[in-house]
Amino acid sequence: MEVVLLILAFICLVVGIIGCIVPGLPGTPVAYAGLWIAQTTERVDFSWQMLLVWGIVTVVVSVLDYVVPAWGTKQFGGTKYGVWGSTIGVFAGLFAGPWGVILGPLVGAVIGELLGGKAAAEAIRAGWGSFIGLLFGTILKLICCGLMTVALIQAVW
Repeated sequence: MEVVLLILAFICLVVGIIGCIVPGLPGTPVAYAGLWIAQTTERVDFSWQMLLVWGIVTVVVSVLDYVVPAWGTKQFGGTKYGVWGSTIGVFAGLFAGPWGVILGPLVGAVIGELLGGKAAAEAIRAGWGSFIGLLFGTILKLICCGLMTVALIQAVW
């Protein structure tokens, strides 16, 4: 049974890494679940502090994934219209498939800025900031899941 649980834990970590890129899969929480599954075996003994820290990191990274595109919009000169558009684009993009998740914040920020009266070039710049924020969030999730994977590999071997 222990081998099955460890295999399931590693599957969760792999799915978590895939979920960092593929929309609709909550990558970091699935990877974190893999750590908990591994913890139920006799072979893995994470400290409760480590599991708590990884839990906090998982929550923070998951929240940042929705916040960072709006922050990127603001950093690239976007106004509250672009920030709201980016935020709406993040959630609307969830229902539009992979391209919706990638382009939703960008398109939302551009539309928001255009509705706010910005010129097209300024609106596109704010949209680009949203896209960069999305990439930053994705990289952050990948780093987090990668480190969880390393932690489990070290615990098993």
